[in-house]
Amino acid sequence: MSRFASGLLASVFLVPSIAIAQDSKDEDVIIVTASPLERSIDEAITGQSILAGDALQDRLSGTIGETLKLEPGVSSTSFGAGASRPIIRGQGGDRVRVLTNGVGSIDASSASPDHAVAVEPAQAERIEVVRGAALLRYGSSGSGGIVNVIDGRIPRDMPDGNTDATVRIGASSVDAGAEGAASIDQRFGNLVFHLDGTYRRSENYNIPVEGESRAQLAEEGEEIPDDFDENRKLDNSFVDSSSLSGGVSYVGDRGFFGVAINNFNSTYGVPGGHGHEEEGHDHDDEDHDEEEHEEGEEEEEEEGVFIKLDQTRYDVNAGWEFDGLIEKVQLFGGYADYKHTEFEGPGEVGTVFTNEGYEVRAEVIQAERGNWRAAHGVQLRERDFSAVGEEAFVPPSLTQTIGAYTFHEFELGNIHLEGAARYESTLQKNSALADKRKFDLFSVSGGGDVHLTDAVRIGGTVFRTERAPTTEELFSNGPHLATNQFELGDASLDKEVATGVEAAIRHREGNHNVTLNLFYTDYSDYIFEAETADEEDGLPVFQFVADDAEFYGLEVAGQSQFASAGKFDLSADALVEYVRAKTDSGNLPRIPPLSTLVGLEAESDRLTLRGEWEYVAEANDLAAFELPTDDYNLVNAFVTWKAPVGAQDVALRFSVLNILDTEARQHTSFLKDLVPQPGRNVRFSITAKL
Repeated sequence: MSRFASGLLASVFLVPSIAIAQDSKDEDVIIVTASPLERSIDEAITGQSILAGDALQDRLSGTIGETLKLEPGVSSTSFGAGASRPIIRGQGGDRVRVLTNGVGSIDASSASPDHAVAVEPAQAERIEVVRGAALLRYGSSGSGGIVNVIDGRIPRDMPDGNTDATVRIGASSVDAGAEGAASIDQRFGNLVFHLDGTYRRSENYNIPVEGESRAQLAEEGEEIPDDFDENRKLDNSFVDSSSLSGGVSYVGDRGFFGVAINNFNSTYGVPGGHGHEEEGHDHDDEDHDEEEHEEGEEEEEEEGVFIKLDQTRYDVNAGWEFDGLIEKVQLFGGYADYKHTEFEGPGEVGTVFTNEGYEVRAEVIQAERGNWRAAHGVQLRERDFSAVGEEAFVPPSLTQTIGAYTFHEFELGNIHLEGAARYESTLQKNSALADKRKFDLFSVSGGGDVHLTDAVRIGGTVFRTERAPTTEELFSNGPHLATNQFELGDASLDKEVATGVEAAIRHREGNHNVTLNLFYTDYSDYIFEAETADEEDGLPVFQFVADDAEFYGLEVAGQSQFASAGKFDLSADALVEYVRAKTDSGNLPRIPPLSTLVGLEAESDRLTLRGEWEYVAEANDLAAFELPTDDYNLVNAFVTWKAPVGAQDVALRFSVLNILDTEARQHTSFLKDLVPQPGRNVRFSITAKL
């Protein structure tokens, strides 16, 4: 029996008795991302999850994509240690919005996978992931999913005491990494002041095999070297990042109003050897390679292509309760000035990307009338984006969006119904050519759920959404060396229309639960990059095209507390996820293959032990010119010890990731054939709440 069949069979037998771990532990937590009409995670109809508490601390990574990649339906772009963005059900780029406290990240991360998301996971209190149709609150650029990182930079409530503070320090072996994070909330009457900061530094990380995959070597006609399976370091995978935030809120009996300022900066290498050399230089200059290998690691880092990113951001958030027809008014706003510079070497500026933008959203929640609840909102967004230099594959552009939306809920006995609609007007301007396109978009969704028994609930949604093409899809025309492409846009592209359905079945009884999500989306004029077999400037040409497409798949997840042993409660959890995506002309590229995650956990008041096995199947439903990816198994272990009563707010965490030092290549990554995942990694951290 193949490893694929064994992994799938094991998961199918395990999952019916177990369900989503986050659901069982956080079922009463309010999820604020999907709708202005806040509901608990257990009341969500479909496709939502929360990563918080100990689970968040165990998964915490330097990027939001790597932190979330084991959540149901989520994978990552995995572009080295410095840049990794979430992919949800095979969708990425502009179709997945990353938010901070409900407002977009206002960076350049959706333009290219080598651009980091200007969000710091280390300060997250929790991270909400919304899949499916409940996305009309945020606009067409969130049509594939929403990730909302909720931190405390704008306090919404009074601290438990006059002062709340948290300190965390950590280290990792695979990259000689060190990190620290601290935050404090201080109360003065009705004012709450907040200050936090983070710092992270890591060197080139260890990889268990040769950087280039067997498939890549075969494609190039190269023999597999004798030392292919020997450990080595991945050149140019270092990271040096920091952030600092300050905020203040007025917190009253009926609401709050707060403002904050944040600075985020990061310097990180772009691994993979994509040939950022000047035109005419041989990418395989052996003499040059020998000289580089003789230099020290720090010098190697400086010689490679690296990115220096800096963002200064201002936020405002408010919520106030009223009597009468209006129950509550909410305001979310953010403005950011973002810049990152791509260096071809020390002092050699290649391309400078800038993005100055803002987003404002205001919402009114109606008072409940009988069995009817409703909320209405407006949203304004602007993005002034430019790229100047050798890799300016997209011209300076301006995007302006205005949207209005409405949400409604009805309770009819044990039947819950929801409906939402959104109108959006998007204007895309090519500043260099004085060209512009305007799109009027209308999206609707409806759904409901019913409790068949006290333990079983079924629900579903249907939706029709419209998305405007991005400026990159419309106006790109130039070399994009990070992804080894020459990108061509198409200014005649029209809006993209998605019609879909999602269904969920949840069983929750006693100490176990199981959830099954099924989804299907049919796209008219789905926009993607297709390889053309042509070359320009020595790079393969990729053309943005529109074709009808379909996405379908499932997530099955579960958890069960099945026994007790002394002071320990024993539980098991599992996850199976699968997505298939194709157009009328063939398969879409970089779609995640079937994967499973199985965990066993023993938990007491002070000590938690967890072991898990992750299996990712081989990827062989390939797009034109795409190389296959082998399957792999990863084994991880986690130990958390919490101090006894009297110092119960101190936690020590020890984990070993990829215990077997396995070669793993994420099929969703542009760099999968050049950059394997890190090897065995021993991590340690200590967290203290004061």
